[in-house]
Amino acid sequence: MILHCVFCHFREDATAAQRAEILHELSVFAKGLPGVLAFEFGPNRDFEQKSPAYGEGFVVRFQDRAALEHYAVHPSHQALGQRLCGLCEGGGDGIIVFDLDVSKAV
Repeated sequence: MILHCVFCHFREDATAAQRAEILHELSVFAKGLPGVLAFEFGPNRDFEQKSPAYGEGFVVRFQDRAALEHYAVHPSHQALGQRLCGLCEGGGDGIIVFDLDVSKAV
């Protein structure tokens, strides 16, 4: 199983409505794809004070790497990703992505 973790440093002028809309649209899109087990998003509470710039993020749980790859190249993902980058500080530089292989987690 692959856990696709995305953390966003939104621009100051990106409104709450814009942020909520893009995250909701990503959720609806992802949940309609085969191999997507879950999509969750929300605000970063940063309880440890380690990532204050990254105010929101989302996690997609994929059945396997093939499902992630299908998601990544899908035209709808490409379009939504461009919109997301446009809302982030420095475009794509304002996004951190981790793809964790949790299928063999101890």
